[in-house]
Amino acid sequence: MHNKTGFNAFVQVCLTFFTVLGFALTAFKLPQYGLIAALVSQIFWLYSSYKAWREANQIGIFITTIFIIITIVWGLLNYWAL
Repeated sequence: MHNKTGFNAFVQVCLTFFTVLGFALTAFKLPQYGLIAALVSQIFWLYSSYKAWREANQIGIFITTIFIIITIVWGLLNYWAL
């Protein structure tokens, strides 16, 4: 159980760090890099929201995370590919 607690703490720190980094880069007029940081944060959001869905039946945050991932990927394509 201790190992899982350490992993969950790591996920929560990374979730917070990359989310704040994405907001900060966007605020500093670097949205193309903010989207990259936000997409990295979505890995941790996806894990956390999936656990919330499975353990506490909170499917709304999981569905919202999926929509945010789609939106961020569209933004990345807009800045970097199109």
